[in-house]
Amino acid sequence: MRILVTGGAGYIGSHVVKALGEKGHSIVVYDNLSYGHEWAVLYGQLVKGDLADKKLLDTIFKTEDFEAVIHLAAFVVVEESVREPIRYYKNNFVNTLNLIETCIIHNVSKCIFSSSAAVYGIPEKVPVTENTPLHPINPYGSSKVMVEYVLDDVSRTHDFRYASLRYFNVAGADPLSRIGQARKDATHLISASLRTALGIKDHLDLFGTDYSTPDGTCIRDYIHVDDLSDVHILTLEYLASGGASRIYNCGYEHGYSVKEVVEKAKNVTGVDFPVRQIGRRPGDPPVLIADASRIKKELDWKPKYDDLGYIIKTAWEWEKKMNVKTQTHL
Repeated sequence: MRILVTGGAGYIGSHVVKALGEKGHSIVVYDNLSYGHEWAVLYGQLVKGDLADKKLLDTIFKTEDFEAVIHLAAFVVVEESVREPIRYYKNNFVNTLNLIETCIIHNVSKCIFSSSAAVYGIPEKVPVTENTPLHPINPYGSSKVMVEYVLDDVSRTHDFRYASLRYFNVAGADPLSRIGQARKDATHLISASLRTALGIKDHLDLFGTDYSTPDGTCIRDYIHVDDLSDVHILTLEYLASGGASRIYNCGYEHGYSVKEVVEKAKNVTGVDFPVRQIGRRPGDPPVLIADASRIKKELDWKPKYDDLGYIIKTAWEWEKKMNVKTQTHL
């Protein structure tokens, strides 16, 4: 298939592009490179552009005859979204409207949207199913909910089918260390831990130890980025075969606390790096764990890398490679 991947030069996007390329799909990556990197695009053609540029979008759609769109271009830092909500709504919502409208104009009828577990906010029950009420507690989560509403509305009035993939905590890297998390300011716990182990960061900040969890720290469901990439392949095949619009949770159905992840990172790296306990961050729910039974049943998804040690190990090999290569880590 001829596929447009927005944000395909970023962390998750580059792994999805890798998976698509290995399956033989023809890919155009559309990325403004604000957080992505040209070297991370292992397959296909890279077009440098912004989703706010409706004229360029229209030109690309006219010339490329896409069969499907995979949309991964979003700002993703929860704390930043709390500080800069307008910036997040403009990029995550308004720019996505531009993309959806362009799809409709050019009769592109299949779309995969990278949503987030942040749409659930602080759920009353965990694990959360796709039918759990949506009550986001930060602008990042709200921006994802707003797009999901638009996708649903548009699918009812046009020849347009979509899959909204609600990611839980994505981590890890390509096992061959070709690509991985390359944001200099990455806030993800695993990346931050490993960069502290390398000495890039002076210490790791542990945000909040007074949550209503066994050890007082937040619990999250971590999924390896290559397992998540496989989800995109399965979902694309499902839509291509005529499947109806669906929403899927993407996680492993169990979680680890912040302290457990930090301890595992210390074991994997062999470094007892310094940790500083500070107050809670705004917008952090205590526990988020996926019920992924729907995607396992409907798409026969079988995760391959459900192992926290493996997730951290692949990320560690990548971080070491990048540190040696750049000395200052990008």
